Amino acid sequence: MIELKQLTKHFEKFTALKNVDLKIETGTAFGLLGSNGAGKSTIMRLLSGIYRADSGEALIDGENVYDNVAVKQRVFFIDDETVQFSGYTLNKLKEYYKSYYPQFSDEIFDKLRRKLSLPLDKKIGNFSKGMKRQAIVIIGLASCTDYLFLDETFDGLDPTMRVIVKSMLVDAILDRKVTAIISSHNLREINELCDHAALLHNGRLVLSQDIDSLKGEFHKMQLVFRPDENGKEVEYTRDDIESIGIDVLHFEKTQRVYRIVAKGDEETLKAAFAAKRPLVLDVIPLTLEEVFIYELEVLGYDCSEINN
Repeated sequence: MIELKQLTKHFEKFTALKNVDLKIETGTAFGLLGSNGAGKSTIMRLLSGIYRADSGEALIDGENVYDNVAVKQRVFFIDDETVQFSGYTLNKLKEYYKSYYPQFSDEIFDKLRRKLSLPLDKKIGNFSKGMKRQAIVIIGLASCTDYLFLDETFDGLDPTMRVIVKSMLVDAILDRKVTAIISSHNLREINELCDHAALLHNGRLVLSQDIDSLKGEFHKMQLVFRPDENGKEVEYTRDDIESIGIDVLHFEKTQRVYRIVAKGDEETLKAAFAAKRPLVLDVIPLTLEEVFIYELEVLGYDCSEINN
């Protein structure tokens, strides 16, 4: 298990993380979401032992990571930067990491390299951005660690390569029970890969929850209400809807059509709306992107940078 306890990290006057508590179960594909600067990369660097926490703890299976070689050998961090590998060929990069990771598998490395058709003796600095990402993903998977952290790893990959690399990652999670943390500001990508996600904003944890149950708690409802006994349209406000026990996250009206995003069980919401005798009541599925945006709006956060 990965556990963050009141984790805080400062960089001079900037607070990257503030009192973050988070648990990630073994074998989970876990998504870290948030805009640039939310704290996603900082969490990964703390869990990789690159940074030391200013306060709180970053624990893997109950052990602090910083200056702990035995724990670090069970972790591989795929950074969003690859410039540090520019002078290496893929073959030399493999030998470099084999010296640090005792479980490194030449068999997995060769299989994945052939799948992506990457050259062994060409300097990585001469690779395209997408090829550089592919190269370090291969190294990460071949290192056979228990924990794999991927920071915006799919940026720079064309659609075909995204599918291939995602497939390789899913195979590792299923076959070896790898615990993967995947950071992204792209909610659609997280929805495809992860079964659990946390949302960070300005260094704070906004929420952490199973994705399926999270989406099941929010519903977009489209309603048209009956006119009164005189045939006159009845006008409802947000307060009117909330007065019947609806937890309203978003409310809008266009002509006679109301669009309401509410939090709660679908059948409970339908039963509450029945008191208003709607003529039309349609439930429209929400995307993960919409769920987080509406949740952020309710909490008073600016969500304009999420998913950009």
